[in-house]
Amino acid sequence: MSDHYVKVKVQLEQMKSSGEGVEKEEADIIEDEVLVASSPASVSPIQASGTPAAQRETPKTSVTCRNQSKSRSKLGKDEKNTCTKQDSVPALQGTIVASNANSGKPVNRKDNEQQMLQIKGTGKMLQGKTETNGNTVPIHLPEDIKVGPHNKEDANKVAKRRKPVTVDTFKAKTSLEALKLSIRQLKWKEFPVGRRSACDIYWHGVSFHDNDNIISGQVNKFPGMIEMLRKINLTRAVRTMQELFPEEYNFYPRSWILPEEYQLFSTQISLAKDSDLSQKPTFIIKPDGGSQGDGIYLIRDPGDLRVIAGSHTKQSVVQEYIHKPLLIDKLKFDIRLYVLVKSLEPLEIYIAKEGLSRFCTEPYQEPSQKNLSHVFMHLTNYSLNVQSGNFVHSDSLSSGSKRTFSSVLYRLASKGVDIKKVWSDIISLVIKTIIALVPELKVYYQADIPPGKPGPTCFQILGFDILLMKNLKPVLLEVNANPSMRIEHEQEVSPGVFEYVPSPVDEEVKVGVIRDTLRLMDPAQKKSLTSYPEHQQEEMLGSPVRGTGEEGRVLPSMCLKQVFPKYTKQFSYLRTVERITALFLRFLGVKGNMRLGPTGFRTFIRNCKLSNSHFSMATVDILYIDITRRWASMLPDSREAGMGLQAFVEAFFYLAQRRFKSLPLREQVVSLLEVCEAQLENQGRGDPGGALPEDSTASTRRSVSCGRTQTGRTQHPHHMSTSAPGQALSAPQLCSPATPRRASSQDYRLHQRLRPTHKGNVEN
Repeated sequence: MSDHYVKVKVQLEQMKSSGEGVEKEEADIIEDEVLVASSPASVSPIQASGTPAAQRETPKTSVTCRNQSKSRSKLGKDEKNTCTKQDSVPALQGTIVASNANSGKPVNRKDNEQQMLQIKGTGKMLQGKTETNGNTVPIHLPEDIKVGPHNKEDANKVAKRRKPVTVDTFKAKTSLEALKLSIRQLKWKEFPVGRRSACDIYWHGVSFHDNDNIISGQVNKFPGMIEMLRKINLTRAVRTMQELFPEEYNFYPRSWILPEEYQLFSTQISLAKDSDLSQKPTFIIKPDGGSQGDGIYLIRDPGDLRVIAGSHTKQSVVQEYIHKPLLIDKLKFDIRLYVLVKSLEPLEIYIAKEGLSRFCTEPYQEPSQKNLSHVFMHLTNYSLNVQSGNFVHSDSLSSGSKRTFSSVLYRLASKGVDIKKVWSDIISLVIKTIIALVPELKVYYQADIPPGKPGPTCFQILGFDILLMKNLKPVLLEVNANPSMRIEHEQEVSPGVFEYVPSPVDEEVKVGVIRDTLRLMDPAQKKSLTSYPEHQQEEMLGSPVRGTGEEGRVLPSMCLKQVFPKYTKQFSYLRTVERITALFLRFLGVKGNMRLGPTGFRTFIRNCKLSNSHFSMATVDILYIDITRRWASMLPDSREAGMGLQAFVEAFFYLAQRRFKSLPLREQVVSLLEVCEAQLENQGRGDPGGALPEDSTASTRRSVSCGRTQTGRTQHPHHMSTSAPGQALSAPQLCSPATPRRASSQDYRLHQRLRPTHKGNVEN
C-alpha cells in the first residue's frame, strides 16, 4: 500500500468519531486515484435520499478542477485546458467512499470498506470488452428503477464513458442537416467524407447499395425495400394478405395493376355501372415508380387512361378514389407518420409519436368531371401544393399548410373524437402492412447478406402516408422507402431570388425521429438495455448525456414507441406467408440466390410428400414451367431464371386448394403448411423420407435473414372464418378487385402477380 493511502486511512480514523467535514476533506485528499460515481444508487444497493440533482451537486459526486489539475500536469498537453474532462487512469480503481450526508449519520469505517469494495468491483467491470477507451461517466437511472447487484452492473454498462459512436454520413443526401443536428445532440462523431476504417453506423440516402463495400456495422437501409415499396409490389403484397385475411386488410383501397389487369378493370367497372346507373366512381392513377405526386391524375372511365409511346400503357396502379375524406377547415389532408423497422428477425417496429399533417390548398369538393384536374383540391402531396399561391409556411406547429399531427388530434379531441381509437387503428394498419412486406424482404436480405458471410445489420425509417376517412377509418395511401427528412424549405426572399430557410414543424418532427433512431441503434445500448422493460428503456435512453467540456444535458424523452413485438399476440396469426417463405428459402439451395430452380421445386414436393398417383412429378414439372414462364413474361427486364417468392406462394396456394378442397383458402394454406413442416421435422430427426437440402430445422432457420427463428404455428380464432363475398361498387371498397384465388376453379393462372422490380426511387 502506498504512503498516500496510509495517510488517507490515518486521517479517516481521526475523523470517524466526529463525522463532521468527512466528505469535504475526503474530496480534497483523494486526487487522481478517484473514479467518481454520480449517483449513490449506481454504486450501492441502498437507495440514498435526496433528489438526483442534489446528489449531482454534492462534493462527493464531482471532481474539482483543482484536484484534476494536479493529475493533468502529468498528462499530455492536449488535456490540460479542460477542467470537466474525466481522464482514464487504468491503474486507478475507484476508491471513493459513498457518503451518508443525506441521512446525517457519521461515516462508519466498516461500511466504508464494504462500499469501497463494491465500487472497486464496478471499476473492474467498467474496463470490460465494450469499454474501448477506459473512461467512465456518471450513471443516472430513473428513480423508479430498483437497483440491485445485477441491475447495477447493467446500468453502468449503459451509461459508461466510451469512444463516441461513429457515423458515416457521406451518402446521407437530403437528410444531412437533420442527421448532423442529431449527431451533435448525441455527442457522436461524424465522418462526412467517409472513413477508411469501419464506422458503427452508415447513413445512406437512397438504398442499401449506395455503398457495397460495407462488411460490418449498421446500415439505415434494408436490401430490397425500395423495390418492395413501389406501387405495384406493395399492392401485390397487400393483395396476398387480403386473400388470406380480407377483413384485417380492408384498409387498402381497391386496386388494379396496369397494363396486365386493364381488361379486368374495364370489365368490372362496366358491369358495376350497368347494374347501377347512378354510380359514378372516380379512380386515381399512380405510376409505379412515381414520387412527389409526379404523374398522378384522376379519371372516371377506363377509357380516360393516358398512354405513352402511342401503344403501351405506363405501368401503374389504379385505385378507387376516397371521395369522403375527413376535412379540417374545409381542406383535405393526409398524415405522414415515420416508422422505424429496427430488425426483420426478430421483427421490431417503432412508430413516431408525432407526425406531419399535410393540407391541400384549395377547399375540397367531391370529384366531378369539372374539377378532376384540380390537383390542389384532391392531392395532398407537399411537393405539389407548395407550388400553390395559397400555400402557407407557418412558424406555428398548429397552423399553416403543414402542421403537426398532434395539433390535428387536439382539434379532433375537442370535438369529442376518441383519439385512442384513432391511434389504435393506425398502429394496427402499420403493423399489418409491414407484416405483408417482411416475407419478400427476407429473401432480399439473404441474397445480399448470405448467412455465415460478413455483412452489416440493417434498419430503416419508412414514411407512411395515411388518409382519415370521414368516419375516422384510416386508409393506407402508400409507403415511402425514402421519406424526405429535410428540415428547411425554399422561400422567395426577393423577386426571382430563392433560399432555404428553416422549417420549425419539420425540425420538430424529423430531428427527433433521426436522433431517437440513432439512440436505439447505438451498439452499446442495443446490448445493455435488452434486460429492461420497455418503459425503463425509454427512461434510461432519456438520461443525461455528458460530452467533453460540457455539463450533463438531458435529452428529450423518446419520440419512438415500440409496437412490435409489444403486440405480438394480437398479430402473430397474420404471419402465415412468412412460414411459406421459410420453405422457399430452405429449398433455394445456393445461398444468395433469389429464384427457385426446377430441381429445388421438385425436392420441395418430394420431401414434403405432396406428389401421389393423381399428382405426379411430371405434373409438378408442368406446373413449375407454366408459372415460371408466365411470370417471366410479366418481367421483361428480369435476367434471372427460376421461380421467385411470389410465384412460389401462388403455387403453394394452388397445391393447398388441390389437397384440401372443402376448406376456405386460409385453412387450406395453414393445413398444407402443417403437413410440410411436420414432414420436414420428421426428416430432420432422421426418419425416412429423403435427404434435406439443409441438415436440420436449425439450419433452415439460419437461412432466413440473419439466422432467426420461424414464426410459430399457433392458430388464431380468425382462421376459422371464411372469406367475405365480393361487395358492390356503390362506395369505395377497401379490398382486392380480384376474386378469391381459384376458389371455384383450379386454374392458378387467374390471379397474376408481379415480381419486384429493381428500379431506384427518390425521396418523397
